[in-house]
Amino acid sequence: METSSQVFSATSFHPVTNASTECKPQVLPHVIPILLSVLFLACLVLNSASLWIFWFHIKQWNSGMILQFNLVLTDALLIPIVPLMVAYFSLGNSWPFGQFLCQLKVFILSTHLYGSIYFLTLISIHRYLAVVHYSSRTLWKKKSFMKKLSLSVWFLLSIQGLPFFIILETSSLDGSVKCLSIHQTEFSSLYLYYNIFLVTVSFLLPFGISLTCYALLGATIAKMNSTSLRGRVMKTKSLQMIMVSLAIFVICFVPLHVSRTVGVIVKYYNMSCERLHQVEIAYYASWLFTMVNCCLNPLIYNFHFLGDPSERTLVRVDVLSPPYVIGCRV
Repeated sequence: METSSQVFSATSFHPVTNASTECKPQVLPHVIPILLSVLFLACLVLNSASLWIFWFHIKQWNSGMILQFNLVLTDALLIPIVPLMVAYFSLGNSWPFGQFLCQLKVFILSTHLYGSIYFLTLISIHRYLAVVHYSSRTLWKKKSFMKKLSLSVWFLLSIQGLPFFIILETSSLDGSVKCLSIHQTEFSSLYLYYNIFLVTVSFLLPFGISLTCYALLGATIAKMNSTSLRGRVMKTKSLQMIMVSLAIFVICFVPLHVSRTVGVIVKYYNMSCERLHQVEIAYYASWLFTMVNCCLNPLIYNFHFLGDPSERTLVRVDVLSPPYVIGCRV
């Protein structure tokens, strides 16, 4: 079955040559699993602290915090599967954990990546409405609506990742078992078309919405007249947060989508082995940038006292979200 699939793929879908079908998988640089381990430890500590703060220190939740909590949950998803990825890379890209865990790993990676993008987009919309249209009565201010919206996003993520459990299989190549490898020739067409869908609908569209919200929000904040020192400081900091949030969005998510797109095209059109290997290393390295996102989210919490010393307020300034401060009594 596997051989016939490879022949069919090589003859029917690949219009150039069949050079890349003979490319042997290569072992990734040792620095990749090492850096992945470091990021895992940081993610474990920081996200555990974030969940602890949300559960035990925030007494009054508003609609914005519901979205932020779901963003933390998407980061926490990585914790159980990153050790499997480290083992996979350390063993020379050989997957010893069976097909189901391979499918589960890919499903969780997809849910984390696009869950982060979706919830960051919703946060940008929420904050745009809260700042620019603060006097308007919208559903986005209601906690009940935000809970339903968050559940809808999780349902969408489940449907989006479901094909991995149905179609994705492990493959034995060059004496090792591969899990979601670019060298799995039988999946070349699937990788190409599914990647086009994900890049267009799940990345470019949300990024365009976020970019629009950031631009409109920034323009509104820039026009605000701040007479007090505190107002001027918050205005400057808010504008800086918009620029930083856009930069983080680009750094964490663009490299993965670019390298993956180039990779599936190189494989689909059977380009040179050298180019395929270069793209393969770039793709796995881009996951390190993506994981930086889950480490930065918890780091952007700042706790300090505002107003009267007897009034304790928890303030979050979110670098990865549109820039306005949410306060809640603790």
